[in-house]
Amino acid sequence: MEEKIIAGNFIHDVIDADLAENPNLKIHTRFPPEPNGYLHIGSAKAIRINTQTARKYGGLFNLRYDDTNPVKEDDEYVKSIYEDLRWLGCEPNGGVFYGSDYFDKCYEFAVGLIKQGKAYVDDLSAEEMKAYRGTLTEPGKESPFRNRSIEENLDLFERMKNGEFADGTHTLRAKIDMTSPNMNLRDPAIYRIVHTSHHRQGDKWCIYPLYDYAHPIQDALEGITHSLCSLEFENHRPLYEWVVDNIGFDPKPKQREFARLNVTHTVMSKRYLRQLVETGLVDGWDDPRMPTLCGLRRRGYTPESIFDFVDRAGVAKAYSVVDIELLEHCIREELNSTAPRRIAVMNPVKLIVDNYPETKTEWFELPNNPQDPDAGTRKLPFTRELIIDADDFAEVPPPKFFRLKPEGEVRLMGAYIVKFASLEKNADGSIRAVHVNADLESGNGNPTDGRKIKGTIHWLSDSYAGTCDVMLYDYLFTLENIDDMPEDKTYNDYLNPNSAVRVSGVRIEQSLSDCEAGSRFQFVRNGYYVKDTKNPGVFNRIVGLKDSFPKKA
Repeated sequence: MEEKIIAGNFIHDVIDADLAENPNLKIHTRFPPEPNGYLHIGSAKAIRINTQTARKYGGLFNLRYDDTNPVKEDDEYVKSIYEDLRWLGCEPNGGVFYGSDYFDKCYEFAVGLIKQGKAYVDDLSAEEMKAYRGTLTEPGKESPFRNRSIEENLDLFERMKNGEFADGTHTLRAKIDMTSPNMNLRDPAIYRIVHTSHHRQGDKWCIYPLYDYAHPIQDALEGITHSLCSLEFENHRPLYEWVVDNIGFDPKPKQREFARLNVTHTVMSKRYLRQLVETGLVDGWDDPRMPTLCGLRRRGYTPESIFDFVDRAGVAKAYSVVDIELLEHCIREELNSTAPRRIAVMNPVKLIVDNYPETKTEWFELPNNPQDPDAGTRKLPFTRELIIDADDFAEVPPPKFFRLKPEGEVRLMGAYIVKFASLEKNADGSIRAVHVNADLESGNGNPTDGRKIKGTIHWLSDSYAGTCDVMLYDYLFTLENIDDMPEDKTYNDYLNPNSAVRVSGVRIEQSLSDCEAGSRFQFVRNGYYVKDTKNPGVFNRIVGLKDSFPKKA
């Protein structure tokens, strides 16, 4: 994929200032996903910012799995995350790391904090700790175990590590300030007991560091210069800096925050996305309606279109919700210039050319992509019995209907002009076949008598066309901004019942039956489609032809 360095932003302003003070600084960023689910389009923004920042300054970019919580993590997610980065063209040039690889160092540093009198073992339960913590307007109060001796804390912490205590009976807390206006500094827990096997460490550990403690240590040990994360971590930055300062790292990594990517009609909560998968409401993490990267890939989106969307959405600190139509615009714009054109008849009805020989077949040439002359042409067979879309014929046409109608003429795309002759109907009154006569002198050119033909419709030869099913996907949620959801409602209340509609018996050019899974096309006069990678013989609608973005005022 062609690399484009994104425009400057406030993060780059910070880095420029740092480089002005230290021109020898080697910029080093990282992407630290927790392997407890699949990456989504919000992750793409974080990946884009971190990789592009490293590339702009000739630096390094790490992938580090934040696998400090053994309860929800799985190798399935580890593999999927790396596969998504490869697909995006963002393989880490600085290396692949695991937070769990630093467990020994995290433990060593925790012991050091205890020896400095800056950490203590607490016996309060989670509920008691919450009550002692205070509120945004009231200071917290100190735990009765806060002033244990260093020796007692060292002994208890060692026994925690050795598995002598049950889950939840003890935590290790940083001793900072229970009256701080920043609640993250009110003696936060930095270690907890969890008797669960780890996907990499096995049963070596039964105590695990919490993210706010482990993350700055990992950054410092890897030489990360700028820890770029989403805005919800801004209030955690003082704790990040406390850990770095009190352990004594030099040089120190610098945390800076940006607004996360929020998209209309979309939920980014991995917990809820996992619920959709586990309850069978969607067809797995790669369901084409999901905002996951593997779902977008199966839907037919490209890395280029996703990054184009991220770049247009911009990098800022202010919260905003980006219209999903911008994402659709990005893929539509790309495919308009790159996707081969093919014909698909969604709702087929037979068209019989009465004055065309029954045994004759001729071939008409159509462009593969009118936007790209170098894409060449293809030949379509023309026979007496064709198929057209039922929507392209109206027995009682509405005003300004320029398709086929009684007494009317239309151009068959790239082929003859035909004029309505008669109808065949079934017993229930539905149309069995439309009969026409062709102007056999017109070929694929203009009528010889100079008359104007306003309508053009697509067609296929009935005997040559293949058949497939098509999935018409729509937004998964009916509510535009999920953050506007009333308190008495849940995500499930806004699931779109028409988000996946299957259309069977669609007739297609024969070449589409043999194309590779993942191939993208424009179905002329219809939309952009991709051959499904999971279900043979199925095409997924990526996006329709109509582009309403940017919206008119």
